[in-house]
Amino acid sequence: MNQNKKKPQGGLLRRLLGQMGFLPQRMVVDETEAYYAASQWQLMGRKFRKHKLARIAMVVLGLLYLQALLGQFIAPQGLTTYSSAFVNCGPTPIRIVDDSGRLRAPFVYGIATERDPVTMRKHYTEDRSRIYPIQFFTRGEPYRFLGLFESDLHLFGVGEGGRIFLYGTDGGGRDLFSRIVLGSQVSLSLPLVGLSVSFVLGLVIGSISGYFGGIVDSIIQRLIEVLMSFPTLPLWMALSAAIPPRVPMLQMYLLITMILSLLSWTGLARTVRGKFMSLREEDYVMAARLAGVSDRKIIMTHLIPGFMSYLIVSMTMSVPAMIIGETSMSFLGLGLRSPVTSWGVLLKEAQEIQNVALYSWKLIPLVYVIVTVISFNFFGDGLRDAADPYT
Repeated sequence: MNQNKKKPQGGLLRRLLGQMGFLPQRMVVDETEAYYAASQWQLMGRKFRKHKLARIAMVVLGLLYLQALLGQFIAPQGLTTYSSAFVNCGPTPIRIVDDSGRLRAPFVYGIATERDPVTMRKHYTEDRSRIYPIQFFTRGEPYRFLGLFESDLHLFGVGEGGRIFLYGTDGGGRDLFSRIVLGSQVSLSLPLVGLSVSFVLGLVIGSISGYFGGIVDSIIQRLIEVLMSFPTLPLWMALSAAIPPRVPMLQMYLLITMILSLLSWTGLARTVRGKFMSLREEDYVMAARLAGVSDRKIIMTHLIPGFMSYLIVSMTMSVPAMIIGETSMSFLGLGLRSPVTSWGVLLKEAQEIQNVALYSWKLIPLVYVIVTVISFNFFGDGLRDAADPYT
């Protein structure tokens, strides 16, 4: 008798057909058994797919990181490209209907300037006598794609003589859309570096403290109390002043991020310690010890999966916290500074009241920060629910 039966792949429809008598009952039973025999990761995947907000957030984050990865290709201009003739120019309207009412491919009009006779402030208007169709995969400013090879291909642009500023320009005549796209490479990547260091340290040190206890636990807890006593802002200021000014800006912020990551693992370590102290007395842990299982395997195989949902939430919540931290420090002038660009640097340049009142498009980087933080929160919420698939 052949025992290798092929397990059915149906779901709700299969169960309904079984209840109506159109399918053998054993096929419905096999489906139920397959659910309870699934691994933890399979159950997490099933539960996560039911969380719509988490799936949407995952798509948004995927697009943001794809934009950061392909930043030089997507951005029509480089970080140092500027034009003194288009300082504080508003976003360029994209048209699909011309003055005659005829529908045509997306295009932009030329940009003309005029001055207010009272305030003498420059205004930018559309020169409807000049039409520039939007072109895709155009040639422009050269760059090193992914830092590997030279290229001058850009996603979009306009013909010679035309200008397109999707988000307007800043006070130096630089394209704000290009700066946001290229700044996302810093704002989205550096927090991951800091998270990887602090998360691993918090998990490892907290596991050792909670599992072994005794003198090891006492030493680690006293060290944590000392580190948690340092105020964050003065520490940032001290680190910024201690690093030599000749160090490149990007390297300087990377050093600050790494140093603070070595100091920000304390909260996670204390939580992991508490979880381990409660789980190490469970029967399955005692059985593993009696069976001769090593401490390392008990920690990695039996204890850590017991509170995986909290670890996932902690990790996903730490990323937006570090993004906000980078933005805040750059906004205060303690992090990155121009010409290195991040979302925090762009917000610092827009912090003057005049920019907020007259050039509101300079606050667009704030929208990117908010969307990224909310997406990480929704994504973490979905992963938290998926980590407990039986609830």
